Amino acid sequence: MPDRDTDLDTEVTDLLADLVCIESTNPSLPGGGVGEASIASWVAAWCETQGLAVDLVDSGDGRPSLVVRSRPAQSRPESVAAPSVAAQSDAAQSNAEQPGPRPTTRTLLLCGHLDTVDLGAMTDPLVPRVDGDRLYGRGSYDMKAGLAAALIACREAARLGLDVDVVVAAVADEEHGSLGIQRVLDHLGAGFVADAAIVTEPTEMAIGVAHKGFVWTEIDVMGVAAHGSRPQLGVDAIAKTGTLLVEIEALGRYLAARAHPLLGPGTVHAGVIEGGQGPSTIPERCRLTIERRTLPGESPEDIEREVDHLLATCASADPDFRATARTLMHRPPLETAGAHPLVAALSDACRDIRANAPDVSGLSYWADSAFIAARGIPTVLFGPGGDGAHADVEWVSLRDTADCARVLVQLARHLGTDLRRNEA
Repeated sequence: MPDRDTDLDTEVTDLLADLVCIESTNPSLPGGGVGEASIASWVAAWCETQGLAVDLVDSGDGRPSLVVRSRPAQSRPESVAAPSVAAQSDAAQSNAEQPGPRPTTRTLLLCGHLDTVDLGAMTDPLVPRVDGDRLYGRGSYDMKAGLAAALIACREAARLGLDVDVVVAAVADEEHGSLGIQRVLDHLGAGFVADAAIVTEPTEMAIGVAHKGFVWTEIDVMGVAAHGSRPQLGVDAIAKTGTLLVEIEALGRYLAARAHPLLGPGTVHAGVIEGGQGPSTIPERCRLTIERRTLPGESPEDIEREVDHLLATCASADPDFRATARTLMHRPPLETAGAHPLVAALSDACRDIRANAPDVSGLSYWADSAFIAARGIPTVLFGPGGDGAHADVEWVSLRDTADCARVLVQLARHLGTDLRRNEA
């Protein structure tokens, strides 16, 4: 294991502290937020002082993202025809777009999000506080530490003159609709080819090769309004929704019997319920929003059929049950084969820096990684340890954050040789 570069430790800590100082709460979440404009502007200025090329990706709605490169455009060779990297073995990747011509220089895509959830009841959320190995503050763990590690790695790749184009996507809106990563991928274009992508979400320094997707479904249960003193003239939509909730619980028990080896079972829960006009009125409508966490191989259409079956079951048991459903949002799951060359290359880089092999695991949360993988780019997650995502006490390990940057640089160093060797 190489000696620690204490200057890099200090630089990572300072950069992370500067990022935590800048509020970047997501305005699309309940309660609103200031958005990503200020932090994007600050990161762009920092990158320029470090000699990195920066593109602003802004659709004019105040939700900017950035594309940062270790190699300026004039130093990147034109694309030439060449075989693509080893294909993912899983079904989610097999249906993705085929990558275009590959540049002669390898490309490593790193991705981290600029936004955070609201400040909650945190004490001094925008004042970074260091206590031993821990840095506290909103977004420190989720995921300004991962973003800082990616930016430092990009800068180090430029300083070292590595023959790898390290590209950092610093994206908006991951905490809500993932507008940022979608816009960045559109900005990069269909011809953009990366040999590997690392999303630097906090993984406790494990390699995350899988995560669930999700589908949000809004269900309207219809009743008939009537005065509370004459309930026989109405149909209580809230009471009818109780029947649906019982069926949702039964679905959850059914799903629990079918587990993915890394992710466990798919799940379903009722997230929001609203209905009724007043205590003395039989409610004519009740709206239920449910979330179904999906496993690799499950599609939004599968979940729509599942919901239709729920409603049909309720209607068959009660002729007065009437309901409609619509999908509000869906995001795909991720599964990258554990035997993929990227996993081996990243494991080797971790051993070089930390002297031990990282765990390879599935992750409980969703991330922008699924959008990147859908472009045919081999994708995993790797980031520092800590605790308190979305909580009132949030911290990240400074040692992990600096080592994450080192591992990413080491991966960039060996990207060509490791992946070429595995493709041979």
